[in-house]
This record gives sequence, structure tokens and C-alpha cells, in this order.
Amino acid sequence: MQKDNTWTKYSEEQAAACDSFCLKYMDFLSKGKTERECVELIKSDIEAAGYRPLDDYIAAQKPLQKGDKIYRINMNKSVVMFNIGDEPLEDGMNILGAHIDSPRMDVKQQPLYEDGGFALLDTHYYGGIKKYQWVTIPLALHGVVVKKDGERIVISIGEKEEEPVFFVSDLLIHLAAEQLDKKAAKVIEGEALDIIVGNKPLKVGEDGEETAKDPVKAGVLRILKEKYGIEEDDFVSAELEVVPAGKAREAGLDRSMILSYGQDDRVCAYTSYQAMLEVPTVSRTACCILVDKEEIGSVGATGMQSKFFENTVAEVIALSGDYSELKLKRCLSNCTMLSSDVSSAFDPTYASSFDKKNAAFLGNGMVFNKFTGARGKSGSNDANAEYLAHLRQIFAKEDVNFQTAELGRVDLGGGGTIAYILALYGMNVIDSGVAVLNMHAPYEATSKADVFETKRGYVAFLKHAERL
Repeated sequence: MQKDNTWTKYSEEQAAACDSFCLKYMDFLSKGKTERECVELIKSDIEAAGYRPLDDYIAAQKPLQKGDKIYRINMNKSVVMFNIGDEPLEDGMNILGAHIDSPRMDVKQQPLYEDGGFALLDTHYYGGIKKYQWVTIPLALHGVVVKKDGERIVISIGEKEEEPVFFVSDLLIHLAAEQLDKKAAKVIEGEALDIIVGNKPLKVGEDGEETAKDPVKAGVLRILKEKYGIEEDDFVSAELEVVPAGKAREAGLDRSMILSYGQDDRVCAYTSYQAMLEVPTVSRTACCILVDKEEIGSVGATGMQSKFFENTVAEVIALSGDYSELKLKRCLSNCTMLSSDVSSAFDPTYASSFDKKNAAFLGNGMVFNKFTGARGKSGSNDANAEYLAHLRQIFAKEDVNFQTAELGRVDLGGGGTIAYILALYGMNVIDSGVAVLNMHAPYEATSKADVFETKRGYVAFLKHAERL
């Protein structure tokens, strides 16, 4: 299959539209560094486009009708949205699904300590990372602290020019002979990923006699108390994420790429919900589900394995007519879905890790992975040929540039998405999304053309996908 570079197909007008869309996407990346922040941004956008809370309809027992646009948020970390069509829900929906969590470091529940004249926060890394990539770079602290009385304090430190940043230290090269003999997985241990948050001791007597012990820690605690009203015990009921500081940036002299934290998988989340907003009316109900916890197995109440999605679809069916479990099962089994997640982009520096014939290339359009998994497709959702043919027809109709890929060489690569979870209902599902270079690194790279083309692909899918 010939893989055409998308830039060569764009007119000046299309290239300008691509740039405009990607600048808005970059702003989303810069502001949405956590699941909670992404949900707030998404909520603002979709409400401005006319989406209303499903729970308002439930409370009022207001029936759903064609053209109603509704959404539901789960624990401030995942969101599902529906655009109701005129076809019966029993016949299924067209679903876009992605995740909004990204690899990072999470602050532990008993994190603050002093050692060697530094105050540090102990962390536990989240998702698959190369730990050595996270040292010596500017880091920011995002999240919430909920006090015993229920007061919720939002934390974001390190993004503004006037704010301090944090960092994980590394051993200087002059003393690193033993460290450099270690395997890459052991160069930096997980327990060594503690961020330095202070070095200035509180003077004895400023805050009572107890500050004579651990005075740097005491100084940090005083700042937390004065600026945020946070006590040390409040870390127990906090969710604080350590992420790379700074905004998304254009990359390359030609500004053809985007370099940013969190593109896995916020690039697919953003393009998915924006596609929903571009399709105001549908015949077949359109749905977009953006979830948490994919990077650690889609577990927990906010992950795809929870019953949140199924329960919400049940509520939608109930408000659309007579509910039954059979109708719910028919709806879910008759859906067609794009499990929107990133794919690994071919990297010429590490060419031996890829099967070049079956690799995704930056700039060559939206990516389809018929299967993922590892070691003989283990853990994979493997889409059927009929569904792929249907999608080919849709993208040919809308002139969407796409490519197919695998996640690395056989017996070397592997990975998974939320696809296999939705496939349990019996619906047609395939992995699709954007090729990413430096995947799971603090800064990941994408092609603007791929981002824009993926959004176009999702729009085409919502318009034309049918029950098979």
C-alpha cells in the first residue's frame, strides 16, 4: 500500500486550516496536563456547543429526542457525550473512544521529607516510562487537595513564568562510572524519582522549637500553609501529579510538528470530541467516551473496565423509550467504534525496531492498527476484514489520508488500548489514531497533518459508519 505524505495533498487553504486547528490543540495540551484539567476543558467546550448534563434529563425525567446533545462526567476524570440520532438505539451507535491519562509521576500519600539539606516529595511513577528521561528536566505539580472538611484546593505550580519549577536530580558525570555500567532500566530506580521542592531552612524560632529538626521541610510546610492552606496531613487526601513544565511547542524549522507532554492519548481525545462538535446532526447516534487509567490497564471506577459507560448507555435508552436489558445488549453489540489511541511512528534512528513495510510514518495520515497485542497478538483486539473494508469506503468517500501499521517488529513490539474492552460487547472495533514519536517520553512529537487528518477521519466516521 502506497503511503502518501499528507502535506503533498493539501491545498494552501487546507494547510492553513490544519495550522489553525493544531494551534487550538496545542493550547488544549498546555492547559490540560491531568485528567481533571482535561475534563474541565472539554466540559467548557461542549457546553458552549450546546451539550447538556444527562443527569439534568434524568432528574426531570425529560425524554431524549433526535438532536439532543448530552454528556456525563465520572468522578471528574472521564466523560461521555452523545448526539442523539433518529435511528433506534437498539441498532447501535457510532463511537469514538480515547483516554485522557498520560504517563507521569504521582505524589505519594506520605511524601514530604528532608535529606541532605533538601526537602523532597516522594513519588510513584504511573504508566510505562523510561525513568531516566524524567531527571533534570523542569517539572510542574498539578492536582487537587481535599481537606477533611471537604474543601477542595486546586494545585497548579510551575507553568507560569513567575512560578517555581521542580526537578529530580541526577548524578554528575564525574562520579557516574558505576551508574553508567547499569542497564538503562536500572540507571534511575523508581524510588529515586523524588522531586526536590526546597533547600531553604526555616530559622529556629520562626515557627516554634520543633523547627530545629528538618528545618527545610518545615519551611516548605509553612509555604504550603500560607499560600494554599494545606497541612502535612492533607497529603493523605490529595491527588498530585508531577508532569513536565511548559507549553506545547511547534517543532521543526518548517513548524510541521508538535512537541508536547501528554499527546498519548490527548491527541486522540481532542480530535475525537472536536469531531463530535463538527457533526451537529446525525442519523445514527454518535458517542464519544474519554476515559482515565488506560496507561495502567483501564482499571478502577474511572477506567474503561468500569460499568460507567454501560450504565450511562442504559440511562440514555431509558430516556429514549422503554428500557430493557435486551435493548441495552442489542445497542452495545450493534455499535461500530474507533478505539482512538496513538501508534508508534517510524524512527530512522532506531530503524531496526520496526518492520518498515508495516510502520506508521509521521505526516502520512491517520493510522489504523488492525491488531495490537504482543507475542502472537496476545491481548489484542483483531478487527475483521469486513469492518476494515467499510472504513476504507468511508475514507475514500471523504478523501481522508490514512495508513496502516503495527506496533513494532514481531516479538519486539506490543501494546494495547481500550479496544478489547468494548469488543467484549460484540461490537466492531478497530484501533485508530495518530502516529507519535518519543511515545511515553516527557515530550512526544506528532505531525500537524496527522492530527488534522485524524480529526477529518473521525468526522467522516461519525457521518457515514453503519451497522454491519
